[in-house]
Amino acid sequence: MALDLRLLSSFLAVVEEGHFGRAAARLFLSPPAVTQHIRRLESQVGARLLDRSGSPVVPTAAGVRFAGHARALLDAANAALDDLAGVAQETDGGRPLRVGIMGHGSAELTPAAINAYRRARPEVRVEIRQLDFTEHVTALVEDRVDVAFVRPSPKDERLVADVLTTEQRIVVVHERSPLADARTSGIEVADLTELPLFRVPGHTPHSFTDYLYFGDRAQRRSSEYAVTPQEVLTGVVTGRSAGSGLRSFARYYAWPGAVFIPVLDAPWESSYLAVRAGDDNPEVRIFRALAVALAKDMGPGINAL
Repeated sequence: MALDLRLLSSFLAVVEEGHFGRAAARLFLSPPAVTQHIRRLESQVGARLLDRSGSPVVPTAAGVRFAGHARALLDAANAALDDLAGVAQETDGGRPLRVGIMGHGSAELTPAAINAYRRARPEVRVEIRQLDFTEHVTALVEDRVDVAFVRPSPKDERLVADVLTTEQRIVVVHERSPLADARTSGIEVADLTELPLFRVPGHTPHSFTDYLYFGDRAQRRSSEYAVTPQEVLTGVVTGRSAGSGLRSFARYYAWPGAVFIPVLDAPWESSYLAVRAGDDNPEVRIFRALAVALAKDMGPGINAL
């Protein structure tokens, strides 16, 4: 039986926090995701590991025993990764440039910038890391990525960001939604009153929730949580929630059953390349310069699609 290390991390977080919500916030996951991890783990080991009947949540007798094994497995995995990271730096010429991408990033500009950097700096490894909706500040601040394609602009003095694309806002609904007929004519923000937009975890930056909910003018919320475009689309096509985004979202996530509707009176929004303020890494400066130059050339065409 192969144990998923993510399940072990979620289990230990709940044990240490005594609360599913706090564990989820610590792991930058949604509470339903942590709950699902625990259920999968309990199914795999064939025992109930947590007593959920009271507050705080506490491990069962089996959970206490399993926690020691879980910590040992995670420690061993982390030690192995640290050891291999050192070997990789010795054999591959040092630290790679780590590029974070939230969703589809800045549409067609994202792969164009990455490919331009690879042509300019073929000796530098590039690592692509997918970011969820909660990470467009933390991934950079916690030094998990060096540059990040995000939206909207992170409101954090530790980061700086360049505008790359500027696009019309859209919402995505199930094909049987009352709004679906407006896919060509469009709607206004006032029409979103009854649209059940998906929820995001409480630790999601306010700048993102403000963008997501049109400055809180779209006030209804689904019971469904999402932190990735795939989770948004799953909620939409199963009729449980709706989503919002930029117009290019429709080109990248054209799922059967999902209908994309322009929001005519919503201000257009931008995607950004964010970096740490004052980062003196020359590779970051090179990547940023290439992305900004490409945005001047490609941006107007992308914005018009």
